[in-house]
Amino acid sequence: MRLSAPVYHLKRRARLLSREAGIPLHEALDRVAAREGFAGWSLLAASVAEPQPAASLLAQLAPGDLVLVGARPGQGKTLMSLELAVQAMKSGRRSAFFTLEYTHADILGRFRAIGVEPGPFDGLFEFDNSDAICADYIIGKLQTAPSGTLAVIDYLQLLDQRRENPDLMVQVQMLRSFARSRGLVLIFISQIDRSYDPSKKPFPDLDDVRLPNPLDLSLFDKMCFLNGGGIRLQAALA
Repeated sequence: MRLSAPVYHLKRRARLLSREAGIPLHEALDRVAAREGFAGWSLLAASVAEPQPAASLLAQLAPGDLVLVGARPGQGKTLMSLELAVQAMKSGRRSAFFTLEYTHADILGRFRAIGVEPGPFDGLFEFDNSDAICADYIIGKLQTAPSGTLAVIDYLQLLDQRRENPDLMVQVQMLRSFARSRGLVLIFISQIDRSYDPSKKPFPDLDDVRLPNPLDLSLFDKMCFLNGGGIRLQAALA
C-alpha cells in the first residue's frame, strides 16, 4: 500500500496531532496510520520497505565519533537519535539515553512511536534523567561501557545549565577525549536557532546551531540535520 507521505512526514503529523488534540503520541500515531489504511502504527511501520535512514546513518559512524543531530522542534531529532540507539542494539551493541528533558515513560512512548517494543532490548539499554547530568556524570556512568556503545545526550545546550558545571566547550572536549579512548559513539541532540528559515535553505547547518555559550563545532566528527522529513549528513569540518 502506497503511503501518502514518507514515514518521517507521517510521524511529524502524529506529533502535531498529539499536541493539538492533547492525546498520547501512540494514539496519534494510530490515528495517522488509520488514515493511511492500517489498523495501527506498528502495522504501517512493518509494511514500509524503504531503507531505514537510521541504519544507513549508523553504518557511517565509527567508534570514537561525536555526532551532532540538529533540527527545529517537531522535526524528529529525538526520534532519529533513538532510532540510532535501536539500530545499535539490533546489532548487539549497548545504548544509553541521557536526558534532562524526558521521563522514562516519555522514552518508552517514543520507542513505540518508531514501531519498536523495548522489551527485547532489556540489558542493552540504559535510561538516565538525573538532574546531575554533565560531562563528568556521563563519563562516570559509561566508564565500563564496552567499545561500540552508542550514547545519546539530550541535549547539547543543557550540559552547562548549572553554574557549577564546566563551560560547554570544556565538557564537549572531555567527552570527545573519553569517547575516543573508550571507542564509544556519542550523539548530541542540538537545538537550532529560531532564525533558521526553511524557505531560504532546505536544511539548517552549522551556522544555525543555537549556541548560548561558546563552542568549537569542529569538535564534532559528523553533523546530521533534519527538516521536513529529510536528512542531511555532513562530515567533519576541514
